[in-house]
Amino acid sequence: MKKITIILTVLGLMLMTSCEEFLDVKPSNYANPETSIKTATDAKVAINGLMRKMTAADYYGRNFIIYGDAKGGDFAIRSQGRGLDYYYSFNHSASSGSGAGFWNQIYHNILQANNLIVSIQKIEDAGNGSALLSDYKGQAMTARALMYFDLVRLYGKPYNMNKESYGVPLVLELLEFTAQPTRASVEAVYTQILKDLSDAAPFLSKDKAATKGYLNYWANKAIEARVHLFMDNFTASLTAAEEVLNSGKYSLYSNTDWVGSWSTQFGSESIFELAIFPSEADLTTGSLGYYLLRNGKVTGAMGWFMASDYWIDRMSQDPTDIRWGIMERDESSTTRMGSSLKYVGGSAMTGDKASRSAVNVKVIRLSEMYLVAAEAALRLPTPDRVKAADYLNQIRKRAPALTPADETTVTLDMIIDEKSKEFFAEGLRYFDMIRLNRTIEFNDEFISPAVVITHRTKTIDRTFFKTILPISQNELDANPAIASQQNPGY
Repeated sequence: MKKITIILTVLGLMLMTSCEEFLDVKPSNYANPETSIKTATDAKVAINGLMRKMTAADYYGRNFIIYGDAKGGDFAIRSQGRGLDYYYSFNHSASSGSGAGFWNQIYHNILQANNLIVSIQKIEDAGNGSALLSDYKGQAMTARALMYFDLVRLYGKPYNMNKESYGVPLVLELLEFTAQPTRASVEAVYTQILKDLSDAAPFLSKDKAATKGYLNYWANKAIEARVHLFMDNFTASLTAAEEVLNSGKYSLYSNTDWVGSWSTQFGSESIFELAIFPSEADLTTGSLGYYLLRNGKVTGAMGWFMASDYWIDRMSQDPTDIRWGIMERDESSTTRMGSSLKYVGGSAMTGDKASRSAVNVKVIRLSEMYLVAAEAALRLPTPDRVKAADYLNQIRKRAPALTPADETTVTLDMIIDEKSKEFFAEGLRYFDMIRLNRTIEFNDEFISPAVVITHRTKTIDRTFFKTILPISQNELDANPAIASQQNPGY
């Protein structure tokens, strides 16, 4: 197989082909971006392709979400060797376990987005633009912002740790296949993310009903709230989150409806949801849902990941917490509720469209914006503790036996713990722990015999060099200009 590298030119309308890799020569089917997208219909096909590619196994379809919990202390593993356990064990090197699939897939998607942005801009410059074309351009820019946000957190140090350190290459144009882009700083990547979001927002639809499965204005603002939180810009984060919360476009599920929401597409809390269909993007027994089922639950389920004791202890503060309704016993015992049914549609396991594997991925939910707003309000230069407690309680009520927070009791720990409970198996935990400079403790002992981990200690913090991934050896070989920019320790 030819080397995969970001330095290569876009492959025309790869969006509409089955090709998943870059080539190290200009392909015979190369399409000039000036001619590949001519109309809004062409752009719609391209957007559909981009959304489809974001559900790849190496991105939101599975691995990126598992990465965020396996490395954050909320997951444990039954045994090594079942798949993706190197996330949990931190068994990373440039030549083995590098996580290169993230780099390859996300940059592949970025080139698709760039093709859209550049092509539509050329149409607009020629005086043939339209509101629909501008919306597609705004979606591509928003997607590019999200993808760079994900990349810089995988490969760069936290913004509030060292924003001058290496981030990732910023590729914003269609490159010649001889190009060798180098890594921009973490700060420069965040600056570009915010620019893309700001530039895109005026073009995007505010109609929730018309944009199911796509990026709209509210998804753009929700991403902005996330990004500012990671930059410790709590004023801007709160402003963006509250714009979404106050829009009236989305509403929280009741306690009665929360469990059932996992068998429903595009529900009232879903701000950005990626669609997966049985005939398109279905990973079958390799799907996210199967990775979280206990071994032997159904054919193909091998019990890759389960909840850690620490997460179960957090949830056990309230046995009536409605979120237990999406959990089932894992293979470690007949009573330990460590297996998540979120991505198979709940206990019926019929998914959200009569398939237990082709289940949509809810990338951004309204409940996250409440918890982002709670944290941002609490961490303002002059904390708004009343607002922080109120936003936290909107989600904390899912555990009805817990005493609501108030301005005298609300803490950051309460907010982060609530986020862990609400977003178990949704890929947020690790990135929160790293940006907050928290110690992460792993639960290796409750399995008998215990899982032996040799590539990390029982606890880590963000000074551990393996908290960010190495640039893969294939990339270093293909792009000598980046070879001197490998992450420290690798």
